Amino acid sequence: MNHAVTYVIGHKNPDTDTICSAIAYARLKETLTGRRFVPKRAGQLNGETRYVLRRFGVKSPGYLDTLEPRVSDIQIQETGSLTPELTLKEAWEQMLAQGADTQPVVVDGAVRGMVSAGDIACFYLAEQNLRALSASGARCRSIVDTLNGTLLLGEPERPFAQGQVVIATDGPARLAGQVQPGDLVITGDRPEVQRAALEAGAGWLVVCGGAEISPDVTELAAARDCVLLSTPHDSYATARLVTQAVPVGHIMRTENLVSFREDEFVADIQGVMTRRRFRWFPVTDRNGSYVGLISRRDLMNLEKRQVILVDHNEKSQAVDGIGFAEVTEVIDHHRIGSTIETIHPVYFRNEPLGCTATIIAMLYKENDVKLDKTTAGLLLAAILSDTLAFRSPTSTPEDRKIAKKLAKRADVEIDELAMAMFQAGSCLDGKSEEEIFFQDFKTFHADPYHIGVGQVSTLGEEARDALCRRMQPQMAQVRQRSRLDVVFLMLTDIMDESTLLLYEGEGGEEIVRQAFHVDCAGGTARLPGVLSRKKQTVPSILAAIQRMENG
Repeated sequence: MNHAVTYVIGHKNPDTDTICSAIAYARLKETLTGRRFVPKRAGQLNGETRYVLRRFGVKSPGYLDTLEPRVSDIQIQETGSLTPELTLKEAWEQMLAQGADTQPVVVDGAVRGMVSAGDIACFYLAEQNLRALSASGARCRSIVDTLNGTLLLGEPERPFAQGQVVIATDGPARLAGQVQPGDLVITGDRPEVQRAALEAGAGWLVVCGGAEISPDVTELAAARDCVLLSTPHDSYATARLVTQAVPVGHIMRTENLVSFREDEFVADIQGVMTRRRFRWFPVTDRNGSYVGLISRRDLMNLEKRQVILVDHNEKSQAVDGIGFAEVTEVIDHHRIGSTIETIHPVYFRNEPLGCTATIIAMLYKENDVKLDKTTAGLLLAAILSDTLAFRSPTSTPEDRKIAKKLAKRADVEIDELAMAMFQAGSCLDGKSEEEIFFQDFKTFHADPYHIGVGQVSTLGEEARDALCRRMQPQMAQVRQRSRLDVVFLMLTDIMDESTLLLYEGEGGEEIVRQAFHVDCAGGTARLPGVLSRKKQTVPSILAAIQRMENG
């Protein structure tokens, strides 16, 4: 994880204000600090927001499904890897060069085993390693390279198929009983011993000290199909080095091998790491290709993601896993509800304005940072969206004042932009009922009720009535799926400045009657002059619930 990055993110089911404010504030913070601030979104974009981003040529923020840490958030050690064909000598040298005491054995990107410096040392000290060359099928070229030798007879890819390593220290007479067919015999500048070894059936003959080999020995070796090589090392060094030609694949650990994917949650792997007493664990990407190693120590050093919240302050509306992150700032214009808990004091700015983007524009001015045309256009679009082009009761004189300045800076005509946005937002072609319902949906808690309130903008009564016929049959399913007591859906006609309120759930009709003092029929209620969820609908509903509970 890049710990120098701070995410700027709005609420779930993001609207134009959420997205544009996140983009603009990330740009401001980068300008002021020189650090990286990345805008993110916690849900899918609605039609209006997609139109705004296209119009001003801005890429959509990346989707962030949760802030719960994943393996990719750990400081992964990007070590090298080994291949099964590498010799132990080559593996040891590579590990020393990289300062790694453990490395995975990888084939075509996939982890096939693990090898540690301890594994190599234990193998090297084992008594049975004199037969390891034949057991592992070490190749001729590997033995030659390990001994810094010269191949005089034999094929480079020929395996050491049988026998063991024999050090010929005795005379020719005793050698016959020591050498078995196929053995690798190490000897010095003693032609009589060399001939005796060949006659005893040696499959490999290693002549030490760089000694010259007589023609008759070479001819005898060729006649018996014996591999013949020369090494500059003495007999002791040769005997010590030769088993280092064993391929890594022979000693790698493959049983109980545990690896983790980058996208796995840290909480899911902690128990596994505790139960398996390995020091290092390989990490792969989603395609199963090796990425690096992690250890239990890395888990302890895991740093929380830093996050700035815009356009919300309630945990229920925040991106999943917000409790795992460190919230450093909150910029919002909504009511203060069940706010996010923080360990340290944070910068918290909440003003009774029509839009978070208005606050962002004020912050640009307060910090003497000039707005470019694109950012000014984004902030203007956000203000027009949240204030319904100043028709909403949440709109304030400050919103209007700043919007006019932004329009001039962006070279945009306010009424034209607003109408184009509203038409894009009210176009629901190709969208399912669920997509429509949740494109702007928030949940609230008013003891003992858990409620949800969605809002969809329409243009014209005919379009609103058609949408009502589509959405009403879905209300019960939405409530059950969301595990809510009551759900409400505002079908708001921007031009008519009214809302058709749909409701579903036990007690829903009484809540509407108490909140708005209107007649209800068939799960609907007409609310003239009601445009704002934040200022008109939700406060009235919550107050009605409180009155009902207090008798």
